[in-house]
This record gives sequence, structure tokens and C-alpha cells, in this order.
Amino acid sequence: MDHVDTVIIGAGVVGLSLAARLSQTRPVLVIDQMGQFGEHTSSRNSEVIHAGLYYDAHSLKARLCVRGKALLYEHCERFHVPAKRLGKILFARTAAEQDKLAAIEAQAKRNGVHDLTPLSQAQIAEMAPGLRASAALFSPSTGIVDSHQLMLSLVHQLEHAGGNLVCHTRFDSAQPTANGFNVTLDCDGEDFMLSCNTLINAGGLFAQDNAKRIHGLAANHIPQSHLCRGQYFCYQGSHPFHHLIYPMPEQHGLGIHATLDMAGQLRFGPDTQFIDKLDYQLDAQAKARFVAAIQSYWPALDPERLQPDYAGIRPKLYLDQGQDFVIEGHQHHGINGLINLFGIESPGLTASLAIAEYVEAQLKR
Repeated sequence: MDHVDTVIIGAGVVGLSLAARLSQTRPVLVIDQMGQFGEHTSSRNSEVIHAGLYYDAHSLKARLCVRGKALLYEHCERFHVPAKRLGKILFARTAAEQDKLAAIEAQAKRNGVHDLTPLSQAQIAEMAPGLRASAALFSPSTGIVDSHQLMLSLVHQLEHAGGNLVCHTRFDSAQPTANGFNVTLDCDGEDFMLSCNTLINAGGLFAQDNAKRIHGLAANHIPQSHLCRGQYFCYQGSHPFHHLIYPMPEQHGLGIHATLDMAGQLRFGPDTQFIDKLDYQLDAQAKARFVAAIQSYWPALDPERLQPDYAGIRPKLYLDQGQDFVIEGHQHHGINGLINLFGIESPGLTASLAIAEYVEAQLKR
């Protein structure tokens, strides 16, 4: 039976960040059931580098977002990955929203983000012409990244270190042994077995399904999985924005916000809709909802220029509450050499390199 030190299930941005980091000190194999890396959540998002404003101070999201942001900008510079610190305008419209804005500013400070600045009405008008806002904060460390080029740079790091990425390969099962695991893979319909010392389940939307196929992992260590689809609309032609524009966050996300891609094209999204099965179909009926949401803060929106673009799906752990990243090693579930990652939604892209650092520290315990 072939042996490799570490097998990572899932070649999204988190799996590849883990692979790039761990391959510097050990042989690593990354597998993915799709035809290439990053075909799900990692390539279907806003591509925003988040500052770390919203998350509870004691959460992994807060800690790993703030750390990950620093690591990500550094990585992008070192590996020539396109990234821009565009900055973000976070705005309030009503008195109640102004209270929320003040709470977010206080939360950001607790999270170690000290660069937020309040904007005057004159500054709002200058920086975001036509934006309807009663108060706003500017986050200069928020930015955007080319997620495909980022993942490509991580694959290069992995391969340069002698590691391998193998696609069209599905995780079938893992049996714990005295020294690690015997792993069965489905490679294009053919069974393939190998042994490893360390098994990392970074399967994103499929992490819970993978976990159920790891023998000896108790069901109470596998959280519920709920698929939450978010659609995006692009805006054709010129627009007045040079920064990202965010309303107050909502229960399941950050609201229908305005982001820019690397070419400066404006897009809006995501909305939130829980779905029963993996489905990236766009809902044509959503346009009216998007128009109403956007015009509430940018009345000059021309609905004719707003076109459906793409949809992404977030791995939610709950239907009715917020969530933190769940990263569990042997001290949680009792299986040596196993790390499970569940619910890695936004800010997973921003936090990816810090998640890799965190997991490496877990493995050294």
C-alpha cells in the first residue's frame, strides 16, 4: 500500500492553504472530487479580503480573519497575486442602524482592528457619490483578491515542495490504525488505497459527508449541514464607486453589498436562500428584490443595467443563528492525526492562510 504523511480532502482555498504550508515540512497529497481546484465556495464569492470587524472577539472567525488578512496581503505581494486595498465604506441609514454601526466599531477594536475612521457627510458624498447614508465608517484594510490566482499560487507552492494535487478523486473512507489511517479513494471509478499519518477533512460543502465516512468518529462530532445559496448581480457600464459599499449586516450574511472586481466592474450580492440540494441555478425572480435593496441606499441604480451573474453556496451549520469556524483535532474527538473543518464560510478566504497556521499548531500538540 502506498504511504504519504498527510492527506488533505478538498482543494478549495483552505485545503490548498493547508497543503502549501504543511508541504514545507512533510509529504502532502491533496485530493478533490472535481475536475480542478476551487470549483465550489472558493470560486463563487465576493473575493473580498475582510478586515475582521464583525465577529465575536473570542471567535476563531475574529482571530483568524485579522491574522489571515495580514498573511494574505503579504502572500499576494510575495507571489505576485493580484490584490487591491480598495477600502470599504460601512454605512447606516437610520438611528437604529447608527447604533449598530457604533457597536461594530467597538467590536472591531476588540478584535484588534484599529484603523476604522468615521466619515462626515461631505466625505461620504465625495467617496461614494449618490450613497444614501446618515453615518459611515471607512475600513482602509478591506480589499479584494483574485481568488483563482491565489489558489494557483498555493498549488505552485505545494508542487514546488514536492506535494501533489490529484483531482477527479473522491474520498471514500478512512479506517484509523495504530499509526494513522488506511484511506480508500475513488479515482474516476477505480478504488485506490493508501495509508497516511495525518488526515485533514477540508471538504467545505462536503465536509460532513466526508466525516461520516471516517470510522470511529462519533456522530456528535459531526455538525448539521445546511446549504445557503447567495446570488450575485453585475452592473454593466459606468458607476461612481471606487470602494466597497456595505450596509448593516443581516442574520445570515453581510447584506446585499456592492463590491468591485479586479477590473473595476461593480457587482451586488449575495442574498441568502437555504436550499435542499447543491444547485447553482440563478433565480430570475430575485432581480426585483435586489433592485429594491440596492435602491434603498443607491437610488440612482439603473435596473436595466443590473444583470444576473453567478451564485455561490455557503456551508451553514445552523438555520437560525450565527456560527463560528469549527476546527476539531484529537483533543475534541479522540482520533489521533485527524482534523475536521466544518462551517468554513466567509471570512474563510481571508482567513485561509491563518487557518493553515492554526491547524499546523494543532498538529504539533
